[in-house]
Amino acid sequence: MSDKPNKNYTADNIQVLEGLEAVRKRPAMYIGDIGIRGLHHLVYEVVDNSIDEAMAGHARNIQVFINTDNSITVRDDGRGIPVDMHPKENRSALEVVMTVLHAGGKFDKDSYKVSGGLHGVGVSCVNALSSVCEVTVYRDSKVYFQRYHKGVPEAPVKQIGECTPEDRGTQTHFLPDDTIFSVSEYRFETLASRMRELAYLNRSIKITLTDHREQIKDEATGATRPLSRVFYSEGGLKEFVKFLDQTRESMTGEVVYFEGIDDDNMYPVEVALQYNT
Repeated sequence: MSDKPNKNYTADNIQVLEGLEAVRKRPAMYIGDIGIRGLHHLVYEVVDNSIDEAMAGHARNIQVFINTDNSITVRDDGRGIPVDMHPKENRSALEVVMTVLHAGGKFDKDSYKVSGGLHGVGVSCVNALSSVCEVTVYRDSKVYFQRYHKGVPEAPVKQIGECTPEDRGTQTHFLPDDTIFSVSEYRFETLASRMRELAYLNRSIKITLTDHREQIKDEATGATRPLSRVFYSEGGLKEFVKFLDQTRESMTGEVVYFEGIDDDNMYPVEVALQYNT
């Protein structure tokens, strides 16, 4: 058997990966790694979409569930991902968002003036790296649904019911693909730390994290309930600094805080600081 390198480098050697194949081929390029950090990064990407809805003034509540099979469900009360036909793609905008890299409303300044991320690969990467992903949209008094297998839609977006005008938002449920990730179990405290930071950085937004894998017994009633924590902050960065500095001796007493915006009304700035010994 010859060890000589193959010198026949032709057009046949050039691979073109369609759709989300590139994400599945090289997942670490998109989420950092395929270990514990990458596994949790999937959750952050979905939650960040809900945070963007909240920053735009359309959502106030975000719920994150760790299910018994280590799948994740994220639900918000925002506007809901659009489901009407995309004029260029000729398919539902929901399917475009979930299956096309660099697709999303964050590139449109009229949809999101501020946003936690602008690369547009977040939720589509989550979809690509999940063995199963299901999205339910509550919008315009109707409920829409689409299911995907390793990033590929099983069927077109369809209406599956009706709801009240007040019942709106997006619910994303996904199970990370265990043929890609080297770990499969989510850590409650890791997610809790991230949700706590997001609540401090986005004041007046309520984030609830519930772990259905762990049941807590109420000593008074004897009933059990899932482990759950609620993260909410009215003070925002000011409270965050107090939290970070709580075990140290302060030199300034109160947290130094100010906020403002430039003359063109484009760049808001918020600062909170405290000196310690």
